[in-house]
Amino acid sequence: MSAAMNATTASTNLMGGADPAVMEAIDRGNAVVFFDVVLGGEDPSGNTVSSSEEAPLGRIKIELFVKDCPKTCENFRQFCTGEHLKNEQPIGYKNTIFHRVIKDFMIQGGDFIKHDGTGKTNIYNGTSFADENFIHKHTEPGMLSMANSGPNSNGCQFFITCAKADWLDGKHVVFGKVLGDESMLTVRKCEAVPLNGTTPRLPLKVVQCGEL
Repeated sequence: MSAAMNATTASTNLMGGADPAVMEAIDRGNAVVFFDVVLGGEDPSGNTVSSSEEAPLGRIKIELFVKDCPKTCENFRQFCTGEHLKNEQPIGYKNTIFHRVIKDFMIQGGDFIKHDGTGKTNIYNGTSFADENFIHKHTEPGMLSMANSGPNSNGCQFFITCAKADWLDGKHVVFGKVLGDESMLTVRKCEAVPLNGTTPRLPLKVVQCGEL
């Protein structure tokens, strides 16, 4: 077990034991990951954008549909845990931002390369990997889906739906779902942050992530 995963296990124990919803997801053969999200503070480059302290928004727990989309899920999971290394250094979603928010549609993040929606990498070949399948659909708020720039162009970016988005079915790979009302409330808080166009005015940042 990695150091990141050990830390996650310890934090779970401190919070009073395992979440039944998490255990049910694991019993289904799926994995569960999390993001702890804050608003404000430093951007991913270390520049202080806000004079105020970081404001915690909450934790987003996500069930990954490992049995149906194993390759897509493993790519995402390793970027959550920090297991994937580049130049012997862990890379992934910790301290990355949600760079794009569209109310009543989605929140998008995962670009830890350029932080603006133009960066791309993956654990397999460093560029793009193919659409695994389109078994799951954008049926409701809280669906986790791969962002892309066309067919078979998956990398590290993802989005979480804030409403049904069926026009994306067959074009983006859905591979997970937000787990529980508290997690969805955190998504709603992210959806509601002040924006300049579709860009959060303050950094909307993942300060911790891992696997539960």
